[in-house]
This record gives sequence, structure tokens and C-alpha cells, in this order.
Amino acid sequence: MSAGKIGLALGGGAARGWAHIGVLRALLKAGIKPDIIAGTSIGAVVGGCYVAGHLDELEDFARELTRRRVLGLLDFNLAGTGLITGQRLCQRLEKHLGHCKIEDLERRFTAVATEIGTGHEVWLSRGRLVESMRASYALPGIFRPVKIEGRWLFDGALVNPIPISVCRALGARYVIAVNLNIDISSRGTVSPNVEAVADEAEEEEPKPVTGKNGVAVRRLLQRQLFGRGDDVPGISTVMVDAFNIVQDRIARSRLAGDPPDAMISPRLHGIGLFDFHRAEDLIERGEVAANRELEDLMRELATRRLSDHRPPAQPGADGTHS
Repeated sequence: MSAGKIGLALGGGAARGWAHIGVLRALLKAGIKPDIIAGTSIGAVVGGCYVAGHLDELEDFARELTRRRVLGLLDFNLAGTGLITGQRLCQRLEKHLGHCKIEDLERRFTAVATEIGTGHEVWLSRGRLVESMRASYALPGIFRPVKIEGRWLFDGALVNPIPISVCRALGARYVIAVNLNIDISSRGTVSPNVEAVADEAEEEEPKPVTGKNGVAVRRLLQRQLFGRGDDVPGISTVMVDAFNIVQDRIARSRLAGDPPDAMISPRLHGIGLFDFHRAEDLIERGEVAANRELEDLMRELATRRLSDHRPPAQPGADGTHS
């Protein structure tokens, strides 16, 4: 089914991005096959795997993840520009997609990234698919940025969290957007007249690790990165949560100025940004969200298809067109 060219804008959201897989499954099952895919961050990963014909492999990988396996993929880095180099994740992508170039794909695809220093929005629409994904999901401070053509690039969600504008620029006449962070909009309220009295600290500072005990260092990094689970946030929670609050504000502003033709918003409350091991739940929620919108989607696409292909109006008696 087509209404001109259908664009699919897949937004960022870290682990929540597995919901994109469920959305795609529901759309494809209904016969809706996007002609253009634009992705930011995890949206670039899922979208890129789809256009390259490897969505099944990505889904299998996601469903097999456990907490232990997620930690095993994190190659901690203390001497670079990110806490995680991302090399292990990159190797997994290279295994299936290393040969893929964006311009050779059957459908149009673009990954969005942000240039360090200038803040320019960079559209990666040519070259190696894996490198475009890496640049788009490089969370500032978490993953090492990627250098492409002399530009240091990181997560595109900082400038274009849901790349609707990219789909339209690539020729999409009907754009479906997937917003993974709709449930954090409640953070936009104002809390006035709060008294600045700090709570007593309940957590002791971790003791310095001495010697060359690699296991101890790794455990310390894991605790510092993910927190202890007693409501004391880890580094990743602080950084990513702050990043997503900014992302939410930018997304709402851009959506107001350039709304999509249809919006799919999975209900992901209670799922953390690093809960990559919850793929089964996330994929199901994405599918449910897409199915909620399918009736309206099908009706609108049918209407657009009819209006796009209706025969030209016949001249009236006065020579005008009705």
C-alpha cells in the first residue's frame, strides 16, 4: 500500500528502541512498507538493519540479551572520550552489515548525527551503513564519538530526536513518526518555592581500588555507571536522563513546527534507558502501539492513494474544472 512515498521517522531512546522492531513488524504485517527510513540513535540502528534486510537477525540478538550479556558487551574505557568504546557492539554490526553501503540499499535511508563543536545536524545518507549507525548512537560521554570526513560526530538526538524533516526532505509524502519518549513529557512542569535543604547523603563514597585487580575495577565501573539499585543514580542514569530531558524538549518543539502525518507512541513507562535485556516486552509494546493506530493509518493511506491517482477533473459547461 502506498500513498506516494511513505516515510518512517524512528526516534532515539536507548534501550527503548527495541520497540521500533515491534512497530515495524506491525506495519509490515498490515502491508505498509515504508519507502524512506530516517533514524536517530537507536532508531538508526533498527532502521538501518531493516533496510539492509537484517531485521530478523537484530531481533534475535535483542531477544537473546540478558543483564549479563549486556554487561559483557560494554568495553569500558578510562582514557578516551567516552566511558565505553563500543568496539564490541561495532563488531556485532560489522558481522552482518560490514559490506553494506547506504547508496546500494533498496530503500532510502539516512542516519542523523550531531557534529561536536558546531552543533551541526549531519545527515549520513551515503557510505558505510555501520559507520552511520555508530555516529548516530554515540551518546555523549557514554560512547566514543565517531570521526567521519574530518567531523567528530555523536548522537543525533541532540539536534533532531525524531527525524520527520529528513523524511520529508527525501521525498516522503506521508510521514509516520515513532516517539519513544512520550511518557517523559510530564517532566515539563515547574515546581516553585522549593526550599534548598539537601537530604542527608545515604551512600558512602566507594573506596579507591588499589593494585591491578581487573575484576574489582570492572565491578566498580559497573556500579558507578549503573548505580547500586537503592535509588542512588549511577553515572549513566544521570547523563542519559539529562540527555533525554533535553531531547524531549527539542522533540516537542520540532513536532510543533513540523508534525508528522501519523504518530506512534509506545507506552514505555517503567522501562529504563539501559534495559536492553527487556527486548521481548519492548517489541510487544511497540507492536501494540502500532496496532492502535493501524485503523486510522490504513484509512488515511487509502484516502491519500485515491486522491493521488484520481482521474483529472472534466471541464464544466463554462470551461472551468470542477
